[in-house]
Amino acid sequence: MSIPSTHSFHIPVMGLAFTVDTPLKVARFGISSVVSIVVDNLLEDMRKFYCLQKNENYIPIDEGEDDFRARRITAYLNLLNRMVAKQLDELKAQSFENGTDIVKYFELLPPASPLRNIYHRMTGLQEGEEKKSLQQMLRNKITAGSIDVNIMTKCDKVNYTKTGEPLPAEYNDAMASLRGFANSQLHSSVIFSAGLNPRLYSYCETFHHFFPDEKGNIKKKIILKVSDYRSALIQGKFFAQKGLWVSEFRVESGLNCGGHAFATDGYLLAPILEEFKQKREEMAAELFAVCNAALLKKEACIYLQQPEIKISVQGGIGTANENNFLLDYYNVNSTGWGSPFLLVPEATNVDDDTLRQLASAKKEDYYLSNASPLGVPFNNLRNSSADEDRISKIKNARPGSACYNKYLTFNTEFTEKPICTASRQYQHLKIAQLSEQPFSSGMLAAEIEKVTEKECICTGLCTAAFLKNGLPTPHKETAVSICPGPNLAYFSGTFSLKEMIDHIYGRKNILNSLYRSNMFINELNLYVDYLKKEISNSIHINTAKQSKYVKKFKDNLLSGIEYYKTLADKMIRETEQYRKKFNEELSNIEVYLSNLHLPDYSENNSNSSRISTVAES
Repeated sequence: MSIPSTHSFHIPVMGLAFTVDTPLKVARFGISSVVSIVVDNLLEDMRKFYCLQKNENYIPIDEGEDDFRARRITAYLNLLNRMVAKQLDELKAQSFENGTDIVKYFELLPPASPLRNIYHRMTGLQEGEEKKSLQQMLRNKITAGSIDVNIMTKCDKVNYTKTGEPLPAEYNDAMASLRGFANSQLHSSVIFSAGLNPRLYSYCETFHHFFPDEKGNIKKKIILKVSDYRSALIQGKFFAQKGLWVSEFRVESGLNCGGHAFATDGYLLAPILEEFKQKREEMAAELFAVCNAALLKKEACIYLQQPEIKISVQGGIGTANENNFLLDYYNVNSTGWGSPFLLVPEATNVDDDTLRQLASAKKEDYYLSNASPLGVPFNNLRNSSADEDRISKIKNARPGSACYNKYLTFNTEFTEKPICTASRQYQHLKIAQLSEQPFSSGMLAAEIEKVTEKECICTGLCTAAFLKNGLPTPHKETAVSICPGPNLAYFSGTFSLKEMIDHIYGRKNILNSLYRSNMFINELNLYVDYLKKEISNSIHINTAKQSKYVKKFKDNLLSGIEYYKTLADKMIRETEQYRKKFNEELSNIEVYLSNLHLPDYSENNSNSSRISTVAES
């Protein structure tokens, strides 16, 4: 493992507002974090809030102005950049006294950090020239964490003029977000998540900061959040063919994560990382050749040497040993710690009521829901204020939400102009349609429940930032949606930034008393549960295609288990008892899966809809 100059972890994007200003809270300590730039009006409100707080001149960018969405994003990112630069200058000027940010900077560094070791050597010296020299050297080595941004590629709806005419494609949501980042003063990365969007990816070509200068430096870098190696290679080639270099592939667990869950076809995280480990250099060489050929064709600056491709991983990491295993064994450059930071008020925006819920939530309170209008499984918290608000509207015969932001307006089932499936308009129309169908009362209720489960996450995932900062909420909406990953079940209470980072680096243990399996076992269990749901759904779908899908899913899980059988002995930092328990749990899951019978859709099978299962081991 190469020892990083600052931190070996990053804070991924969470929701829309939970990390919207996290760089202002952690970047000066060398910690990188990710800001969602989907909701421009949230960024505009936060820009106003911080300008007034810091006595900066605030000039509003109104919705009626030309290209307001991109300009709002640029203005907010520039504000973050200025404020973090100022924080860093102030930190460097501080004396090395207890309680100062400069002391906190070095105390938070990883145990093996050379800078942290030099810092501790300096603190043991008597006052004199050597101590002053080391202090100045340490000041010169201080760097801020990166202010990265996230664009969910699916959030790219068409926008319209006041007269209802569609605007050109570059004014689509994701396109405007990219332009806002590209025009900002940041030297950082854009993270594309949720899959390939050819039009959006191609738009990067129009901004010169995504290309190398004569020294091979890139001002604006590209990071792709991917589910597996094949996806990384396909998307990496797409960019390379345009002369664009993907600087990092961010591998995320399909199910053991927060926010939207993009399940693989049963491919598990560790085997995926193994493939990256084995083929990383091969992929980099291939992309380098394609990228430089494209740059030559463009008569642009080429790379004189192959630039680095970083690999990072996130999703369900819970202990220092797991963190170190990923860094050491798979040679990843960084790990992502997301949901646990929801319990760190110093780092994220979570309102007091929701924070209390998270701090005392039980394992069963975290679940995979169908609440997202995107139609993608969405990690959720039971009895959140958004869930209570949704249920209240149903009881009052007013299901659905007012659609203020319209970021997820993709459905044209009833209207020519797309609307959102969480909107009151859509749910009213859909329920009316279902009521005319020849359903039994029980079946009708079940179908209506599927419709009304959709939640207005555009508003709900923003609200916490307003509540925490004492700001009036837009349209007086106060319900908070929150999307923690299931791994948060093993953390209870609230923590300081230092406590969380000390936990990540093994200087402290903040896990609760609930028994916690290894992260790979936890993910495997989540995939088994997911498969059982898919099998249950297969009864109603009843097609050969679905039969083939669940068989492939099961086979991939069993293949992953075979890989895991070789892994326990490589977990050298764990105890023998821990490794034995890992193997026992793995064996139990394998037995269960092997006895899990799949639907048979052959025409001659009279029991085609029966699913035979065994009790869990």
